[in-house]
Parts: sequence; C-alpha cells; structure tokens
Amino acid sequence: MRLLAIAAAISLSSPLLSSASAQNCPAPRKINIGVAVAPPNVVHTAPYVAKALGLFAKHCVDATIIQFDGGAAGTSVTAVAQGSAISNLPDVAIARGLKGKQIWGLAPRPPQAYVVPESVKTAADLKGKRLSAAGGVGGFNWLMGREVLRSAGLGQDDAQFISQGTAGRLPGFIAGQIEGVLLHPEDVFLVQQKKPGAHVLTMISDLLPLYAFNHYGASDAFIAKDRALLVDTIAAMIEANRAIYQDKDKDKVVPAIMEATQKPKDAVEFAIDVLTKNCILSVNEGFVRERSEWTHQNNINTGDLEADKKVAFEQIADLKLATEAVEKAGGRQTIGTCRD
Repeated sequence: MRLLAIAAAISLSSPLLSSASAQNCPAPRKINIGVAVAPPNVVHTAPYVAKALGLFAKHCVDATIIQFDGGAAGTSVTAVAQGSAISNLPDVAIARGLKGKQIWGLAPRPPQAYVVPESVKTAADLKGKRLSAAGGVGGFNWLMGREVLRSAGLGQDDAQFISQGTAGRLPGFIAGQIEGVLLHPEDVFLVQQKKPGAHVLTMISDLLPLYAFNHYGASDAFIAKDRALLVDTIAAMIEANRAIYQDKDKDKVVPAIMEATQKPKDAVEFAIDVLTKNCILSVNEGFVRERSEWTHQNNINTGDLEADKKVAFEQIADLKLATEAVEKAGGRQTIGTCRD
C-alpha cells in the first residue's frame, strides 16, 4: 500500500491548549501517528480530536499524523516495524516475525457495512461481480469482501476484485465501477442519499461477531526506548475517544472530525451516533482477549496465517502498557454500556 505522506497540520484552537501550556513541558516529545485510511474515516479520528482539543499538548506530546492508504498491510505495518511511527498493527504481522506489539485498541469492534446495489439481494448474487479491493489485495476491503463471498460458499476467484485507493471506495460504488464495497457509517449515510436502491447486505459485526478491528502497535525497540512517550500518546487518544462519546464536547469534536474526514456535518454526526451507541470506539484499553484470540485463529482458518506461526495473546498485545495509559487518562471509565 502506498504511503500518502500527509502530515495533518490540524490547527484548530481550543481552550484546553492554555491549560496544557501551563504544565510547562520542558520539551514536547515528537511522535508520528499513523492513520489507516486517507482521508480517515470517523472511527479513525482519535488522533485528530486529541490534537484539536489540546490533549496531546496536555501530555507533552508533539504528534504528527501520517495517513496511510490502508492499514492491514504494506507501508503502515512497515512504519511500525521500522519504529518510525505507531499505527494499525495486525496480529498476522506479529506472528510472522514483526518485532512489535499491539499497544491499544482504538476500536475493538468493526463498524463497517458491506453495501451493494439494488440488483444484489444475497451474497450469492455477488458471483461474477466487481468488488472493491480498496488498499489492494490483503487490505481490509479485500479481506471482508472475501468473507462475504465465503458466506455464500463462494471463493475469491468467483468475483473480480478491483484495486483502488481507499478514497475511491464511495465514488467508485456510486458510479457503478464496483458492485460491492465495505463502507463506514458516514459513507453508508451518503451513499443512501446518492445511489437509489443501494443497501446494506450485511454488517461485518453480524458476519464476524468476534472480529477484532483496529489496534495500534509499536515496535519492541520503540516500546523499550520510549515507553513513557507511548503511554502518554495513548492516554491522549483514550481521552479523545471519550470526548467523542460526550455531548459536552460536541462543538469542538465535530468540526475536528469534519476537517479530518472531509465529510459533511450530517454524515459525521450520523457516524458518531452509530459508533458510540454500538461501543465501536474503546473507552479504556480496547483489548478484548476473546476477540483477539478468535481473530488470530480465524486468520489461520482462512489461510492468511500458517498454523505453525500461531502465537499467544500475550505475544500480540502489551496489555500492561495500555493499562498504564488508561491510568494516565484518569482511570477506567464506563460510558453508557461501553467499557472496553
């Protein structure tokens, strides 16, 4: 996958910045934070919210946000391996020898829907159709498209996967260039306005109820060298996720997400409602052992990981670092029914 090298210079002002400055950080510590999609979906915007609300500054962190064109493989994972950024880190990469660990679950549950045109009524109808492989083969759209085909007893060769940039998913589907695509809530909202008859074939949370969606990771060398920086960075993003849940922060959160995602206010607010009501975004460590272990085994079952490379949960996740970050963020919280 292609690194877009977009450093997000979010400059929204916030009253929180003055209180952050009052801490007199001797020297804000620099870190690169990867985002798995360009432009990001609403679910990915914790770093942008943390920057806009002054939460990174509060923890003496100077964060540069880098957008990657897909987070399941390619340059995002390479950046983690090289220690040049923290970003989405799949368990498969760790099992195959990447010296790193997941350090926080941004979103333990998948928020996406698989969307199809009016002519497609069942997964079996996708045979011979053009499906999105946004981010390339091995990317999340390709993986989930394959799972939808499998639900109808079809294989990946029974449809035509079209490689495209992640930004091309929605316009490509609206234009009829693809006939099956994985979309986030804000894009489901928009596509139903722009393409009559388009509908949700299945939610990924229904298709794969225990799938673990998105976890930030760091290299072992980064963890050993700058653990305190990682703890503070994750603490700021935990606080950002919590702010997304809170109505009192809406007037600052929504504009930050609109700017980051380049999506209209009504679509952003719809997505926030879906994400928060369904506990998609984490409010604490974001690790659910059952989900991590199920997803790891599923990668073996589907042939994406060799069985002899299976590793334990403790080899995948640095739960202690995530717990330290939760403490830095003020301790564990429950928001509504959300507690992961």
